[in-house]
Amino acid sequence: MDTDMPKPGGHARFLIACAFLLFAADLLTSAAELTVFAAASLSDALLEISADYQASSGDRVLFNFGASSTLARQIQEGARAYIFWSADEEKMNQLESRSLIRNETRRSLLSNSLVIVVAPDGSLKKPEELRKARRIALAEPNSVPAGIYARRYLEQAGLWTELKERIVPTENVRAALAAVESGNADAAIIYKTDAAISKKVKIAYEVPLNAAPKISYPLAILSDARELKAAEKFWRRLQTPAAATVFEKFGFVVLPATAGHNGNG
Repeated sequence: MDTDMPKPGGHARFLIACAFLLFAADLLTSAAELTVFAAASLSDALLEISADYQASSGDRVLFNFGASSTLARQIQEGARAYIFWSADEEKMNQLESRSLIRNETRRSLLSNSLVIVVAPDGSLKKPEELRKARRIALAEPNSVPAGIYARRYLEQAGLWTELKERIVPTENVRAALAAVESGNADAAIIYKTDAAISKKVKIAYEVPLNAAPKISYPLAILSDARELKAAEKFWRRLQTPAAATVFEKFGFVVLPATAGHNGNG
């Protein structure tokens, strides 16, 4: 008897194993690697959304989080990415004017609100009491959206001229939050969503929406996105009800998904 003959059913198992390997190889070769440039304030929500997306799609999503101004400049200087999500319309306008985004994919999906945060034992309760603060942290108020929004609010409140010498500019909104957490600033004006993730500060004052500049987060696919279908797939996922639920959990206001300009640009 030939001992090299496969056992009954062995051939079928061999074919199944081959089919599985071919299927796995196909998944590996078809999977895309997407680079997304996004405002720092979006980081927690996007990481949660992308974890589910990667598990279901097989694609890999890589993020570059930072100040929208920095990210826009990197893109203008040739940095390769698939998607840009800014914290204000102005930075997206800059890319659109240079034909660096696919205009038909531009959507303004989210809004936010401003709060003043202090240390847990801080006594500040209203904006006028910022006059007592020695150092007030803002994201860079001349270029970073969170800082620009904060500056405009202080200007509208008639406080900017008096307080500007006490402003500590930071790289982005998360750095402004960290300045209060570490005791390097007495207060900061940041997004409500960023304040909500910290246990080392408290919200001393919530800026009413009618007293603050309109906050808008536009999203778009970049013109040089190499794997357009993959970029569109993740772009669509960011507009689903499931994604909206995550954004709302982190404190964002979800806007109707409308095309084109929808903000303060």
